[in-house]
Order: sequence, then structure tokens, then C-alpha cells
Amino acid sequence: MVIRSNLCWELRNSGLFSQSDSKVTDMSTTAQAKPKSAKDKTEFSKETYLRWYEMMYLMRKFEDKAGQLYGMQKIRGFCHLYIGQEACAAGAITALTKDDKWITAYRDHAHPLGLGTSPNQVMAELYGKETGITKGKGGSMHIFDKSKNFFGGHGIVGGQIPLGAGIAFAEKYNKTKNLCICHMGDGAVRQGAFHETLNLAMLWKLPVIFVIENNGYAMGTSVKRTSNVTELYTLGDAYDMPSEPVDAMSVEAVHVAVAKAAERARSGEGPTLLEFRTYRYKGHSMSDPQKYRTKEEVDEYKQRDPVEVVKQTILDKKFATEKELEVIENRVHGQVEESVKFAEESNFPDPKEALTDIYVQADYPFVAD
Repeated sequence: MVIRSNLCWELRNSGLFSQSDSKVTDMSTTAQAKPKSAKDKTEFSKETYLRWYEMMYLMRKFEDKAGQLYGMQKIRGFCHLYIGQEACAAGAITALTKDDKWITAYRDHAHPLGLGTSPNQVMAELYGKETGITKGKGGSMHIFDKSKNFFGGHGIVGGQIPLGAGIAFAEKYNKTKNLCICHMGDGAVRQGAFHETLNLAMLWKLPVIFVIENNGYAMGTSVKRTSNVTELYTLGDAYDMPSEPVDAMSVEAVHVAVAKAAERARSGEGPTLLEFRTYRYKGHSMSDPQKYRTKEEVDEYKQRDPVEVVKQTILDKKFATEKELEVIENRVHGQVEESVKFAEESNFPDPKEALTDIYVQADYPFVAD
């Protein structure tokens, strides 16, 4: 892994690929993605739209605050924000049940928030405090919440993909009718584990939904510059896996696609591969200068901001007034501010905690010298 990382870094800085080349990108596939199941044929209730709005608004404001706190050096290490991609998580959450299992990569703050994990615990984890959801030991990239069936939060690119299939295998073995939804970034599909897992998932008809959150860039490199196959959902064809692109700037389209895949998984027909075509408004991580894309490109996608689109839909359908939505927004602002206060006032873990939660055996004989 170290050798591979060093090689990638050397190639990136060798001069073989110029910065000017990196700006020649084509995000049109993301912009034009259309779900195969037309969202306008599915009607959603007032309650669903209001749930989406509050959920997505919380994700957005929490991430906004996390970015600010990172700049203040309150949050250290790596930090990958979900701003712009909120519909990917929100639409999937409303399409699944509380007993279904979740696993994702390291852009992982929004999913547990949408599933109901306390913002206090997530923020405290970003601070590295003992009151964090993983006791301050995981940080930004390793959010876990067993009570919400959220299994991470994984820092190794593609490392969660075989784990997601393993979780789905357990559900099938135990005959639960539950499934696992496994999210990954577009860069993960170049990992061998992705292909090995898709093969076995189809062979064993595992109840798993593989989701590629394709925001157009694997770190700072566009899909077109790293893959001969740019329609990433077609990678499932090699394994006869039902696969389709989804306009993931639309929370409705995400819900429809995930619900369809879930029905297939629960009926014993096996996995589905969904390519969520989305866009992140911030850099890959907080240290990303974003020289690979233009301000105009980002502004274009902000015209399709999923949070604002849901808000406008609610107003257009007269599901709520501006004043009623303001009540939701104020509630969210209060939650976010409370999470910061909670994290600030919490203690860092005792150094002795470094040797706990590693093995099931409570008295494991560590050599601590």
C-alpha cells in the first residue's frame, strides 16, 4: 500500500501530467445523468419532503461548521466534507429500513447524521474527544454507530467494499430480509477489491446495493483521466449485475433507484450497482486547493443545489411556508451550535484508552513498554 501510494505521488508530481491538462475536464455526464425510473412518476408526501429538508439541512450546516472549525484548528487531521452530495444519503435513507446496514468510505459525517446519530457525538469525534461516537479514537474518517447499523467510516480506498458484501452475506445467512448498502467514491472502482466483490456478490446473490458516489473527481483527478470506462455503472455488466446511473443531485431520483434495488435484494435476486452522479462543492479534503476545476464549473452545479431544490419544491407544493421552514432551520442551527459546545467541553481520552477496544479479550496481554 505504501509503495503504491508513493508511486502515485511520484507520477502526479513527475511533470508527465500537467496542471493545465487537469483542467480539461468534462462533467457533462454528471450534469445530464437521468435515472432509468422517472422520478416524476413517484409522488412523495409532505412528511417525506420535510424530513428530507431537515435531514439535508443538518448535513449541510454541520459540514459548514466542521469546515470552519478545521480552519480554526479545532479539528485536526483529515476532514472530507459532504457539501453538495446530501441527496445521496438522504434519498437512500428514506428508501430503506432502520434494520438495513450501512457502510461507506471516509466522507462519512452525513450518513450517520441522517440515520439519527447525535450531532454531539459526531462533532466530539471530529474533535477527538472521549464523548465521540467512537470515543475519540476514529476521528473524521472512522465514524461508526452500531445502534444505527452504521459500520463506518473507512480510510482505505475501497476497503469497505468487501466488508459491505460480508455484512450482506451475514444477513442472507441469517435469513433476515435486511440488506447492506455500500457507498464508495468513484476512485474506488479502480481497486481490485471492487471487482472481486462484485463477482462474488452476484455468484452468491447477496442482498447488497453498491453505490458509486461519482462526484467527478478521484481526489483531484477527473474520471476521464483515470479510466477508459467513464460510464461507471457499466462496470457491473461484466458480472451481469443490474446497474444504472442516477441523477443524485435529485433526492427523489435517489430514493426511487434505491427502493427498486432494495426490492430486488429482499426478494433474493441479489445485488445492484448504482452510479450516483453528484458533485461536491468543497475540495476532496480540507487541504485541497482545487486547481483542477474552475469556479464557473462549481457555480454551475450550485444552480442544482439539492438542499435548495428540495426547499423550493416544498414551497411550490405549499407543503410549508417560509416561516415554517425557518423554524426547521433554527432548530438545526441550535443542534449544530450545541454540538460544538458539547465537543468543546468534553475531555480528551485517557492515554490508557489507547489499548482498549482492540480485542474482544478484555485482559489481552499487551506489551505496553
